[in-house]
Amino acid sequence: MTRVRTVLGDVPAGELGVCDAHDHLFIRTPVLPGLELDDPEGAGERLRDFHALGGRTVVQWTPYGMGRRPADLAALSRAVGARIVAATGLHQAAHYPPESLGRIMPELEELFVSEITDGIGTTGVRAGLIKVAGAFHGLDAHARHTMRAAAGAHHRTGAPIAVHLELGTGARDVLDLLCGELGVEPRRVILGHLGRFPDGVAQLDAARAGAFLAFDGPSRAHHATDWRLPEQLAALAEAGFGRQLLLGGDTTVPGTPGMPYLLRRLRPRLVRSLGEELLEAVLADHPARAFALAEA
Repeated sequence: MTRVRTVLGDVPAGELGVCDAHDHLFIRTPVLPGLELDDPEGAGERLRDFHALGGRTVVQWTPYGMGRRPADLAALSRAVGARIVAATGLHQAAHYPPESLGRIMPELEELFVSEITDGIGTTGVRAGLIKVAGAFHGLDAHARHTMRAAAGAHHRTGAPIAVHLELGTGARDVLDLLCGELGVEPRRVILGHLGRFPDGVAQLDAARAGAFLAFDGPSRAHHATDWRLPEQLAALAEAGFGRQLLLGGDTTVPGTPGMPYLLRRLRPRLVRSLGEELLEAVLADHPARAFALAEA
């Protein structure tokens, strides 16, 4: 039986239900000063709204050092009755003080493994995925180091690897490193933000490699690409890659429509391009496969 590691413990993957495959209940970064998502009450409202619309699981991609609030995630999961998957991992260097990076980088793989197997800090809340990030149209030294640590932690724990593609770019470089050089199976990699770089050739190339493809928005910064989402998903499905698609809200700053919008407004639009059966699989069946722990 495959299982997914949630903040309240492991559950059978088939019990995830309708899933927001990429979102943030809490996130804090110096890159976005004054735009923190750091309010448990506000997070609870968004989660309750999502749950009332039929949403059952939220995968929070907030990694190490960016205000995850694991104890609050567990409390919200209990209070609302929605499952939450938390992340370990590391974002781009710009999101951290240099002294913090200098302290953790030498033992990064051990940090990831510890947060998956033992828990985040002293909370006992265990992470269920590893979040890493590429650079714009490629990989810098920080990304390569982080992805090597993520691959090592994946091989030891079975946790999937979720990748922030900067403005949707660099998917081929990520896959060449993780899956080519470091031996991670493509089906254990989730590529995020592909819709932000609506290049059909690049998207098909990533799909052929076998990775999961996360289309996670809308957002204010990338609104110009939102209207292309139905056609991008339809093209990938028609090419035979419908089983690799995932959808998320990616709420990163106050004021973005987020997880309730995913079900209230986006879901009806996408029925027209994907059909009811495939869309329901994208929301429920595919996340159950993408976020399941592999046998380490």
